[in-house]
Amino acid sequence: MPPSTWDAVAAAAVAAVLVVCLTPLAVRLAHRIGAVDEPRARGLSDRPMPRLGGVAIFVGVLVSAMLFLPLDGRFGAIIGGAAVITIVGALDDIFELSAPVKLAGQVVAALVPVLEGVRVESFTLPFVHRVELGDLGIPLTVLGIVLIMNVVNFSDGVDGLAAGVCAIAAAAFVVIAFDLDRANAAVLAAIIAGAALGFLVHNFHPATVFMGDCGSNLLGLLLACVAVEGTLKTQSLIALVLPLVILAVPFLDTTFVVLKRLKYRKPVYQADREHFHHRMDRIGFSTRRTVLYLYAWTMMLAGLAIALRFVPYSDNSGHLDAGWASVMALLGLVALVASVYLVYVLEILKFKRLDAIRLRRMKPDASEAEIDTDVAQRLETGEFEAVRRETEEFERLKS
Repeated sequence: MPPSTWDAVAAAAVAAVLVVCLTPLAVRLAHRIGAVDEPRARGLSDRPMPRLGGVAIFVGVLVSAMLFLPLDGRFGAIIGGAAVITIVGALDDIFELSAPVKLAGQVVAALVPVLEGVRVESFTLPFVHRVELGDLGIPLTVLGIVLIMNVVNFSDGVDGLAAGVCAIAAAAFVVIAFDLDRANAAVLAAIIAGAALGFLVHNFHPATVFMGDCGSNLLGLLLACVAVEGTLKTQSLIALVLPLVILAVPFLDTTFVVLKRLKYRKPVYQADREHFHHRMDRIGFSTRRTVLYLYAWTMMLAGLAIALRFVPYSDNSGHLDAGWASVMALLGLVALVASVYLVYVLEILKFKRLDAIRLRRMKPDASEAEIDTDVAQRLETGEFEAVRRETEEFERLKS
């Protein structure tokens, strides 16, 4: 008998409680062995933070999976891969492994479930229909899992962000996987959501612990495996799109950062301060406000993904229903407008207002063209902090 929704709720609850209880032990372990993140220029933390929160997340996932999932075959291999990446990530948190070594560890961890059958061998595209991957299924799935691990890892740069985004994404996968009759994948997604929420108790701002690479890579691998088992292995026309929509925020953040690094000929693995949360911080957002905006953005896109699955905008032959298709187009437009608002208005227009105050203080007759030029230059170089500090000082003197 396949797991029910109540099994998923119970599995999530067990994982959450375990992670809440075990995280303080992980904090002690991190302090004892020196896995502590010191404040650095590219980070947003102002004090040393223990980094092994991912160990508690793994134990919570492991115990809950043992209770609620069949751990023979594919799901046992997923947990095996999770164990490998947790160990690799923990070693990185302690010793700071080189980029090639970390990548090799990610590939090995991804291969564990992929070689056991957690892979995409074919998928269905709208208007193209079925695409068979054949022997390419293994390397492409490994590549996809490693990509999602790094996407989650890149997004883990501010208190509560990665844990909250992963919890929201996993919850969306629960709903979709159950609807696609992938009950075991739905339960695993529920376990991920529960573990992430349990960790968020200790990780939401002001955090007392970081999940570290062992946590971000672990959640990335688990979400990738859920995407494969819960959506991509089905015959649904929309299955290929759903994971991309659900994980769009961390994907967009990573794409933005990687393109920026390539533009300035920097190594893509070299950390910097160009992520969405860094840029929001530079224009004056508090940590909580930044994280809540990014949560809301993720929830909006997760809701769109669920709507893509449940709204009957087309039949099994691919013929569109005009009314429901219009509803979906409207929902997509709302998501697009909101995304543009978050990326453009919150980041650039507010910065432009601050920069205009600064420039007009220096040059009262500054034109809009001069302000636009100055904004463009500072956006290019990332010089937000000086603008914010100058503006704060100006407002203080004015009052």
